[in-house]
This record gives sequence, C-alpha cells and structure tokens, in this order.
Amino acid sequence: MTELTLNKSIYLKAEPADVWAYLTEPAKLALWFHAPKEPLQQGAPLAMYGVESGDKLIWGEVRLAQKPKYLEYTFTIKPMGDAVSLVKWTLTPVAGGTRLQLEHSGLPQHVEAFDLLLALDKGWDDHIARMRSCAHEVTG
Repeated sequence: MTELTLNKSIYLKAEPADVWAYLTEPAKLALWFHAPKEPLQQGAPLAMYGVESGDKLIWGEVRLAQKPKYLEYTFTIKPMGDAVSLVKWTLTPVAGGTRLQLEHSGLPQHVEAFDLLLALDKGWDDHIARMRSCAHEVTG
C-alpha cells in the first residue's frame, strides 16, 4: 500500500518566534487548533484535546522541536485506527514575516481511506486559516 502526503504553505505577518508559539503553546494552539495540556517539547508525548469537548482527539509523540524553525510529531486520530502519520512544520523567515509549511505524510492511499484524506485536507485548511486570523490580529 502506498501513502499520500498533504502539503500546505502560507505566509504570516509575524516573526518565526511568534508563529512558533502558535504551534507549541497550549493557549495559542487552542485559539486555532486543539489544546494540549502541556507545551509541545521534543521527546514528549503529544495529546491534543477538543477545546469545547475536552475529548482526546490527537495523540502521538513530538520527535523534533527546533525553535523557531522546525517541529515534527507523529499524529494519530481515532478514524486512523493503528496507523501513524507524521506532521512536519517548517518556519522560514521572509521579509515582513514567516513562511509556514506543513507536510502531513504517511496517510494511507486506498479507497476506504479517501474520505479521511479529504477530511484531513479540509481540516488543515480550516485550522491554518484560523491561525492566520489569530496571528494577524495580534500583529495588526
């Protein structure tokens, strides 16, 4: 079975250190994504909870955290069963802000998993749009 990869890229009017906070700090993650109970740190377990429900939605492990340049963690959600995917965030300084790239790899490629792929693709679009709004509200 082959795997699929989702790739996203946006530009934010915020410095890499500020964008890093939106990727790793519980209060800032809760504004645009899901809420961990602890900051994301290299080697630590990853657990993200629904902001409203409090349910555990995402779990894995933070594999690399190179502030404020690169974050990598394993990613599993209930519909994936035992499958483990990999999320990589790359932050690149650019004139006026940061280029933020997401690579979500290790997604199964078969007919039964296609609806999950579509949901993840739309989910990342929605979450990243909320991050952009939050980051731009702060920086103005």
